Amino acid sequence: MATLSERLNSPISTAELERRWAAVRAAMAEQGIDALVMQNNNDHMGGYVKYFTDMPAINGYPVEVVFPADDDMTVVCQGPFGAERDLDHGGDGVWRGVKKILHTPSYASAHYTASYDPELAARGLAPFARGTIGIVGSFQMGAAMLDHLRAGPLSGARFVDATELVDRIKVIKSAEEIALIEATAKLQDGAMRAAFGAIEPGMRDSDVAAVAKLYSEQQGSEQGIYLCASAPVGTPCMFGPRHLQNRIIEEGDQFALLVENNGPGGFFTELGRTCVLGTAPQELKDETEFVRQARQFTLDLLSPGAAPKEIWDSYNAFMRDNGRPEEKRLYCHGQGYDMVERPLVRNDEPMPIAAKMNIVVHPTYIRGSVMAWLCDNYIIGDNGPGARLHAFPEIVTEL
Repeated sequence: MATLSERLNSPISTAELERRWAAVRAAMAEQGIDALVMQNNNDHMGGYVKYFTDMPAINGYPVEVVFPADDDMTVVCQGPFGAERDLDHGGDGVWRGVKKILHTPSYASAHYTASYDPELAARGLAPFARGTIGIVGSFQMGAAMLDHLRAGPLSGARFVDATELVDRIKVIKSAEEIALIEATAKLQDGAMRAAFGAIEPGMRDSDVAAVAKLYSEQQGSEQGIYLCASAPVGTPCMFGPRHLQNRIIEEGDQFALLVENNGPGGFFTELGRTCVLGTAPQELKDETEFVRQARQFTLDLLSPGAAPKEIWDSYNAFMRDNGRPEEKRLYCHGQGYDMVERPLVRNDEPMPIAAKMNIVVHPTYIRGSVMAWLCDNYIIGDNGPGARLHAFPEIVTEL
């Protein structure tokens, strides 16, 4: 086994990778699948590649992984024409469980390169040209990839959707994964403290978000979003991305910040809070307290085996009964290597809640003159959620 490179940021253990591979291969054997193939191009919602290889797909560059039922992986990724490497199972200090890496300089912005990655992925799938191939994450796989794989030398293969197979394993976290998730939540507590500690009149919204981003990256975060918005007290305003963060903050304003990034190791959690540069109005405090009660209502329903549709329906009935807006967004969901991971707590999700899931609950609504919300993560235990992972106070912070 090669020594892991010092360049890696908090690599997952090889034992954890072996656990994942064994669990997936057992499920493949039950369904008669000879190989899986996946394609990701980012580390916000592209967690399959990271899950199998501990290497993230980044920056819109496609990465394909062929995962055989009885052999090491083939990886296709960015690099020079014709470059390829053969590795043993122990890897080269960066890649593990990979037998071959194939490179190509392809770009989604250059349409004529659309066949480059599929041609190399097909090489990795060639031994299964008469077998059963499982597609993982078809929503994230380009049409060029799917069309190419189903034609030509692989036209004799049987293609099946294996996304559910992988998802039901991936969403259940090991002890090592839970420890990294807890570390991300702790990092976000620090980022929120740093941002609220730095905010002052004259700064732009983006300046405050930059404080949270700098703190997070100094603590080992690789990727994430920092949504925020300021507004005069009494003017409800939903937080937004960097393009909408140019407003200058004034004395007495309210400021909402969502830190939704990954920590060392690549796992996401998210923390959301509001502060006021002065005294918070009682209405904002009251609605924040109601949000806390609404979140607790949801937490009481997050027991192993619970159906997301039933939680969604019950929550909206609670909101109606208390004169608050029904939820139309995604207010509760899983997280892992994906910023939004299944299960999604809403009326179209078939996956039930299970122990050892990482679930974020963030009820959010505008009522009257305030935008009310709280956002924190929980690990589901055998009887329901454990303690809140974040330690940041569940209040409107007055500065």
